[in-house]
Amino acid sequence: MTGSELRATAQPPATVEIKLPGAPGFERVARSAAAAVAEQMGFSPDRVEDLKTAVSEACLNAMEHGNRGDREAQIHVLLRAEFSRLAVMVSDEGYQKMPETLPEPGQPDRTRGWGLFFITQLMDEVQLQRLPDGGNQIVMTIHLSGAPRG
Repeated sequence: MTGSELRATAQPPATVEIKLPGAPGFERVARSAAAAVAEQMGFSPDRVEDLKTAVSEACLNAMEHGNRGDREAQIHVLLRAEFSRLAVMVSDEGYQKMPETLPEPGQPDRTRGWGLFFITQLMDEVQLQRLPDGGNQIVMTIHLSGAPRG
């Protein structure tokens, strides 16, 4: 059975769950897992690269902002593969709440603030939310037939 025949067969939704330390570098684990799932689902190489960038940015934001750089705090990543889309949820401990409005990237006095902008441009759907336990979560969804937004 070829790869395309395997992807064409009906497969039930799959879930991959990862808990990462809050230290920079571990975002690569989530990025690699997301890429592996997306490739198995049949996403194009360009869309896999979009996904890898978005997952890395989300994890780094969770580490730096949500967990305020606490290397002992965890990042929780949940990948949910469905028939025509992949949802990636990245949650932090929520030491710092997500802003009510997203920072405007590219302001003359700001060299930062591009991460959420890139995520919203690369993914088909993006939701930010405060969790009942106090953590922050970003939900990023990419569709098999979708092209990058922007």
